[in-house]
Amino acid sequence: MTLSVHLFACLNDNYGLLVRDDATGQVATIDTPDADAIQSELDRLGWGALDLILNTHWHADHTGGNAALKSRYDCEIVGPEEVGRVAPLDRIVGGGAVVNLGQTPLRVTATPGHTLGHVVYCSVADGEAFVGDTLFALGCGRLFEGTPQQMWDSLQTLAAWPPETRVWCAHEYTAANARFALSLDDRPEMRAHADAVFAARARGEATVPTTIGAERDFNPFLRAVDAADLAIRRAAKDKFRG
Repeated sequence: MTLSVHLFACLNDNYGLLVRDDATGQVATIDTPDADAIQSELDRLGWGALDLILNTHWHADHTGGNAALKSRYDCEIVGPEEVGRVAPLDRIVGGGAVVNLGQTPLRVTATPGHTLGHVVYCSVADGEAFVGDTLFALGCGRLFEGTPQQMWDSLQTLAAWPPETRVWCAHEYTAANARFALSLDDRPEMRAHADAVFAARARGEATVPTTIGAERDFNPFLRAVDAADLAIRRAAKDKFRG
């Protein structure tokens, strides 16, 4: 299977994500931060019409373009039930569901924490994961609705995926996250990783996607797994609460 992914900046610090099943040409957007930007990128790429909207959660910077894109393309809108309280939604999905984009099955995983109904989408065959605001490069989503335990469990579910899995996050927060990680972790390899992030941002480059392997190695919210990382665990717990 071949899945093409196109990342572009929009709003303040959001990323838009267009995903194309190359076998059929069907196209999905992961969330709808900016309907006009999504349409512009579709046109620029020559990918044609939009077939699917895949919402990860209900926040406005992820659902704000649902109505406009539905009107323009008559696309199907898929997402967790919570989306329906703020934006159009055609099909409700939760953990364990599968959404087909053309010939590409996307597995749905429930990841409560940032919101109670948050879900993520993953093409297992292609090793591409679209994680919304659950996992960020060197960080994780703020707890608006869920508990620290829920977020911890969600992050551990993602951490169990193959290390080569590419992780497509919804925001460019990596430099700030790197500074927090450095306050907890003085390993030379952590410093080198953070310096690479800072250099990329200085060049105006995106730090997304990351990989599950890199996050296992450097993300404090995934590393707080045993007594040896007690300081990281405590700091991460405080950050969850923030």
